[in-house]
Amino acid sequence: MAITMAGKWQAGNLPAELTSLIGRGAELEQVRKACRRSRLVTLTGVGGVGKTRLALRAAADLRPDFAGGCWLVELSPLDDGTLLPHAIAEALRLTDQTTRPMSEVLAEHLFGRELLLVLDTCEHLVAACAATVEGLLAAVPGLHVLATSRRPLEVDPELVIVVDPLPVPAAGATAPLGHDAVTLLVERAAETMPTFEITDTNRDDVVRLCRRLEGIPLAIELAAARLRDLPLSHLADRLEDRFATLEDDLALTQEADPPWHQALRTAVGWSHELCEPAERLLWARVSVFAGDFDAAAARQVCADERLPEADIGLLLDALADESILTWLPTGSGERYRMLDTLREYGAGWLRGLGEEAELRRRHRAHYQDLAVRGAAGWLGAGQVAWYDRMVGEHDNLRAALETALGERDGQAALDLAGTLAFFWYGCGYAKEGRHYLGQALALDQAPGPVRARALWADGLLAATQGDAAAVEARAEECEAAAADDDAFAALCVKALRSSAGVIRGDLEQAMAESEPAYAMRWSGEELTIAGLLALMCRAVAHTVAGRIEEAIAVLEDLRALCDQQGEQAMRSHGDLLRGQAELARGRVAAAVAYGQAALRTKRRLHDDFGIGLTVDLLALGAGAAGRPERAARLLGLAQRIWSSHGQAQASVPAWVAARQECERQAREALGDDAYGSAFRAGYDGEVDAGIAYALEPEGEGLPNV
Repeated sequence: MAITMAGKWQAGNLPAELTSLIGRGAELEQVRKACRRSRLVTLTGVGGVGKTRLALRAAADLRPDFAGGCWLVELSPLDDGTLLPHAIAEALRLTDQTTRPMSEVLAEHLFGRELLLVLDTCEHLVAACAATVEGLLAAVPGLHVLATSRRPLEVDPELVIVVDPLPVPAAGATAPLGHDAVTLLVERAAETMPTFEITDTNRDDVVRLCRRLEGIPLAIELAAARLRDLPLSHLADRLEDRFATLEDDLALTQEADPPWHQALRTAVGWSHELCEPAERLLWARVSVFAGDFDAAAARQVCADERLPEADIGLLLDALADESILTWLPTGSGERYRMLDTLREYGAGWLRGLGEEAELRRRHRAHYQDLAVRGAAGWLGAGQVAWYDRMVGEHDNLRAALETALGERDGQAALDLAGTLAFFWYGCGYAKEGRHYLGQALALDQAPGPVRARALWADGLLAATQGDAAAVEARAEECEAAAADDDAFAALCVKALRSSAGVIRGDLEQAMAESEPAYAMRWSGEELTIAGLLALMCRAVAHTVAGRIEEAIAVLEDLRALCDQQGEQAMRSHGDLLRGQAELARGRVAAAVAYGQAALRTKRRLHDDFGIGLTVDLLALGAGAAGRPERAARLLGLAQRIWSSHGQAQASVPAWVAARQECERQAREALGDDAYGSAFRAGYDGEVDAGIAYALEPEGEGLPNV
């Protein structure tokens, strides 16, 4: 479930530890104490020293101290600092869709909570992190922040802790296992070579290796991964040689602010040297991916005559075996991820090869193609799979948009941002979508179908935010940008204006503007979000006007159209509206059945806006059935959900009034104390449990006249 903000929060989103944390006992205690006495603690240190691992373990230990939980925000895939509040909200599972600045929304929703935010990898966004953290700390007294960064944030009251390398043994040590650096080397080596152990024969080489790598955990882990291929003595000798040629071989990294630790430079460059030429080239090329990626994307973006497509899979596995990549098994298949330090190194080589611009263009083109295929498949049987796929590629979609926005030809950015309308709308990223669409629309103002589609997308998102004025404005601009014979753009304009009518309560406008979509509903034309949206607006207008049979007839058509294609999201919207219509004519059992059907789909698609509306409907149904306690509890659950979404009932007057009347009747039936108790039970409980309660069978005995 994607909504857990208000009430008694979950413990957070800290990932499970996949490998043991070696040593760091004193540092852990120092960080724990610092986080308890200071509201901002920043762990600094060289790349690869283990700042993230230390922060995550400390945060896990501190969870009992924070009723609101400990929440990890991974910043390494983020390039645009203005999206930092969005990234924090996403980590917190906050899905506000209003037009207010996300920083303001964050402060409001965090106020009164005691929680720890772990901002990981801040160095490339120091200014944005400093401004955001400063504002949140000032607005939210119970907030604490634990940051990892190569540079301090320089925000009062920051407490900076420098994370040092692991202790290494003295030269010639006879009992090296008492040192953390050696313990790490032995444990990581044993993961690939179960028989590895320290002996009298190899002890001096173990000590020599750990001392030369100066206790840098990442450097030691890279060395351990190579022990399956090279004898320990050979490895130590090669590393000694590597120091002699360090400056020449690592000039391509261009890392100067702040400099990498020399031992890390040596280990990474030496590991790079041990790779086969094709592995080195793939290492450089996959550095263009943000976050994680799959083999298919790597083949599409990285393959050419120098790197045959057929070889990519084996090369990815080789880089994973060498700890350059991390292999990630997921429900949707295998994916790969690269540590930031190793990605920086690969990016430096990519620049040195003169391939950076071309690989970023290929990356952008790949995700443009993915967006096109996703848009084509969204209104069909594969909708749930497309939801999972696109959400999983969110970091790479952002990276592709940033690349497109940096190109001279603004058409690429406009095309990608507009094509992603289904993603922004269907996956709950209206705020972020409008951020990118606004930039793209400002970059390229030439009229044409690409601009018209982007304007439609922005208007659609404005409708989900309840911003009728913006919807009307985008409809007018879309009409001006489109060609006279652009039938799709004309349908989009009508759908936007019909939506604006619903938001404003102008039923006449909603009906008139939805007429073309209604007239062509059985024309055999391809389903579109615009056409289905117009039908829904028409059904709402009929329902509010008391023309229930007409509303149901429209919704029957909508359901049939969706079922023909196996579409679920818009069908669930239709089921919600059907529930409202059935409730309006006194068929409570039917209203609850449709509402619960809608809720099942909306939960699977994490449609927070739809979940809020549907739980509201089920509350109204309980009230109409004479079950005020159930109504009050569902109203509490809905309020908790709306507190995460931001725009309750999308500000539609009829929906707002219906909820208020339900609240009044339930309070009157129960009395203030009993109503408040039931409401709090819904508001404070776990959302998943609340939704399970909302889905309980309750049709027996309900009126259905």
